[in-house]
Amino acid sequence: MFDTLSDRLSATFKNLRGKGRLSEADIDATAREIRIALLEADVALPVVRTFIKNVKERALGAEVSRALNPAQQVLKIVNEELVTILGGETRRLRFAKQPPTVIMLAGLQGAGKTTLAGKLGRWLKEQGHSPLLVACDLQRPNAVNQLSVVAERAGVAVYAPEPGNGVGDPVKVAKDSIDFAKSKVHDIVIVDTAGRLGIDQEMMQQAADIRDAVSPDEILFVVDAMIGQDAVNTAEAFRDGVGFDGVVLSKLDGDARGGAALSIRQITGKPIMFASNGEKLDDFDAFHPDRMASRILDMGDLLTLIEQAEKTFSQEEAEKMASKLASKKGQDFTLDDFLAQMEQVRKMGSISKLLGMLPGMGQMKDQIQNLDERDVDRTAAIIKSMTPGERQDPTIINGSRRARIARGSGVEVSAVKNLVERFFEARKMMSRMAQGGMPGMPGMPGMGGGPGRAKKKQKQAKGKQRSGNPMKRKQQEQEAAARRAAAAEGGNAFGLPQQGGKDFELPDEFKKFMG
Repeated sequence: MFDTLSDRLSATFKNLRGKGRLSEADIDATAREIRIALLEADVALPVVRTFIKNVKERALGAEVSRALNPAQQVLKIVNEELVTILGGETRRLRFAKQPPTVIMLAGLQGAGKTTLAGKLGRWLKEQGHSPLLVACDLQRPNAVNQLSVVAERAGVAVYAPEPGNGVGDPVKVAKDSIDFAKSKVHDIVIVDTAGRLGIDQEMMQQAADIRDAVSPDEILFVVDAMIGQDAVNTAEAFRDGVGFDGVVLSKLDGDARGGAALSIRQITGKPIMFASNGEKLDDFDAFHPDRMASRILDMGDLLTLIEQAEKTFSQEEAEKMASKLASKKGQDFTLDDFLAQMEQVRKMGSISKLLGMLPGMGQMKDQIQNLDERDVDRTAAIIKSMTPGERQDPTIINGSRRARIARGSGVEVSAVKNLVERFFEARKMMSRMAQGGMPGMPGMPGMGGGPGRAKKKQKQAKGKQRSGNPMKRKQQEQEAAARRAAAAEGGNAFGLPQQGGKDFELPDEFKKFMG
């Protein structure tokens, strides 16, 4: 959604690189480009004016003029201002002191409320809650059936006593659902209300009546991020007519310009709490302003990537794979392990989306979008067509075996040959990384050396030859022994003195990622 805005901002900051200092004219030109980029992204004019004013004031101040790298400082300012207009900090759900917690969904028809109810229910279930979806959209045809299907797919309970299609009282259903949730021990009730094709008084009154009947702890306004400036107008009308506590952005995976997301928080004063960025039930998460700003500026979103990896990969499995790779040449790491790792990555979601979370991937946007996700399935089919012995030791795969595997997986023989060759190369590289680093990176501990490094070592060794004088040679040996003893007593692995007799340790928050 933010591709166009991200491209424009990236091009703007690229023009600043390499400048030792920024003049007022440079800052004015940069501010003008940012203003155009925001307006083209359909951001509301008042928001653009406030944003540009704050950026210019800070950019012309001391924090840029005294900076060692002014271009990076301006980028930092823009990032911080983006975080501010997106809400500043992540807003969490408020839970009732006495269950159940009632969450009411409101919005226009077509905004995706019913599907989002299932996504929110699934997300809360993963957090350890027991949610109940309530079908209060009794006007739209088959809305009740749709919610029942979505609830079943999400693995959560549903309360739908009325058939819908114009039959039933939504206010009574909402009120009765609270007693039903208490009797069935559901700690969260998610009320799916009716929408309309436009803002009208009847819809507002019905939403207000449901609100008064259930006294929700959170009212979430679901807005389609693809409808542009009209999303802001609709949000203001709901805020004044019914009131809401937070915003949920749906359809963030669309090709709209994304101005609603950047405008709605600033205009309404209500935080964006959740974002839905796909059709699958797991394409949903809490909205983090700092991470969204980082994505817009093509700085990646590694925290979300790590969180998704933690959900998919167990610590035990990660340690097991690391030990296999650390063995001699990584030979304990087999094609079975490779297949298991590949299937775990697929569980994290679309590979294109995962790559998009890495910093600087905006420059490879076209290549990422053209990735064929089916290549992973083809690779899995090839491996599954092998015998257990072939997966354990791919070196036994000869011409006749390759032909059999190719027939079994429906690919060319060359595809089997290429897969095996790539596996050996990948295993060798991962094994080197697990054992201490990559070759060809001079100056890095445990990373080997680049071209010419061996010659340099030879020259150094040649200059440190033992003296032919017996007295001088004995003195050299004593000095070397003294240096070794001092290193053993007061040094660490990097040849630096220890602090307080302790070696350097990673912070606790990093240790869990290091296995």
